[in-house]
Amino acid sequence: MAAPATLLNSSVGKKIVMAITGIVLSLFVLGHMAGNLQAFLPNGPEALDHYGAFLRELLHGTGIWFVRGALLLAVGLHAWAYLSLTQKSWAARPKGYQVNDFEEATFASRSMRWTGPILAVFIVYHLMHLTVGNVHPRFVEGKVYQNLVTGLAPVPVALFYVLAMGCLAFHLWHGAWSMLQTLGLSHPKYLAARKVFAIAFTVLVTGGFVVVPLAVLAGVLK
Repeated sequence: MAAPATLLNSSVGKKIVMAITGIVLSLFVLGHMAGNLQAFLPNGPEALDHYGAFLRELLHGTGIWFVRGALLLAVGLHAWAYLSLTQKSWAARPKGYQVNDFEEATFASRSMRWTGPILAVFIVYHLMHLTVGNVHPRFVEGKVYQNLVTGLAPVPVALFYVLAMGCLAFHLWHGAWSMLQTLGLSHPKYLAARKVFAIAFTVLVTGGFVVVPLAVLAGVLK
């Protein structure tokens, strides 16, 4: 038991935790995004409502709480690993540097300290808005498409969703890049492939998400 505990408390162990939980959460947001895009099908309202009913039936009873618990655990471990690594990094250079050298650090990596908290606030709001419905103006249980359109119709709400997806883009870009490095693809010959994957995955996921509130504002989804 000592060896796993030692690994978990090390920087390498925490980076592995971040990578694994990052994969879990990335797969979730990818699937969630794909499900949302059913709103654009010719039978969008029926398709999205059927999709929601399918998920409720598939995860009926304790199953849905198991999935939610697993996702919550992944988020918690991801945040814990990041905060632990950040604290360790700050402790290693408590006085900071006189000159900031960001040659190796991208804006996305430097912004993780604020994109993460914004995303955490957004996740709580999103669950209350479109899952529980207690902050939704006209929430109807089971009416997924209707709840989506009426919930995103207020401009401030739609813009908050767009802002959150911008934060998600920075988070995903740096996360995908770092994840591949942690999993062993740090050799210079993989540099181009890592960049392409990080950019493609980020554009796919965030683009798929952000098009929904924009389509509601534009009247495409109504």
